[in-house]
Amino acid sequence: MNLLPLPAFSDNYIWVIHDAKNAIVVDPGDADTVFDFLRREELSLGAILVTHHHGDHVGGVADLQAGTGARVYGPAHEVMPEPITRVSQGDTVHVPGLGLAFQVIDVPGHTAGHIAFFCPHLDGRPVLFCGDTLFSGGCGRLFEGTPAQLQASLDALAALPGDTRVCCAHEYTLSNLKFARAVEPSNTALLQYQKDCIALRDADQPTLPSTLRQELAINPFLRTREPVVADAAKGFDARVNPGDAVSVLAALREWKNNFR
Repeated sequence: MNLLPLPAFSDNYIWVIHDAKNAIVVDPGDADTVFDFLRREELSLGAILVTHHHGDHVGGVADLQAGTGARVYGPAHEVMPEPITRVSQGDTVHVPGLGLAFQVIDVPGHTAGHIAFFCPHLDGRPVLFCGDTLFSGGCGRLFEGTPAQLQASLDALAALPGDTRVCCAHEYTLSNLKFARAVEPSNTALLQYQKDCIALRDADQPTLPSTLRQELAINPFLRTREPVVADAAKGFDARVNPGDAVSVLAALREWKNNFR
């Protein structure tokens, strides 16, 4: 089974899983990118998974569905291209042709109805498609949800197995790690990861997928209960309650919004 990111626009990734015959794609904001790949690899598209309603994630859905007949699975509570099979927390998506099953996790925050897709077994290791909820070294902006919702969503993802491959939808890693270093300048795991990711980008390679174990070690938005992260958030905003993960996350997100 092959798992790979297709670059789209300036920094999006459209994730693909295929077995050299059948394929699924995740968050196809651009149809032409996917069509070109399917033709080049002689693949049949069986399913489209969508995490949230933003245009850079759904822009190619209608054309791909019309051109391939692929079934679309997406959030139950967001405005989406129709026809779509709507799914939410507790549902399982069975992908025809590939024999894969994806558990649906509700992860509101970036958008009100954002979902993630988790497959416990893909060639022996789990994989997570988290859209714009979790990035390597960061998390999505709060466009529609609350800090409490986003904290709960990140907690749900943090509870997944450590070897889960984290397939984010954007190549934001280096800018996120620059911020993470401002929060935790003495985090040696973070420093090493930053060096590794710089080397990957210098070689024109993606930094993704990351792993959940890696993110738990370096991502400040998954480390809101760590005293050093809480103290840094309070240094940014004196109103922060260091013992309240939601308060810490809200400050970190505001700090990151204006970080350069």
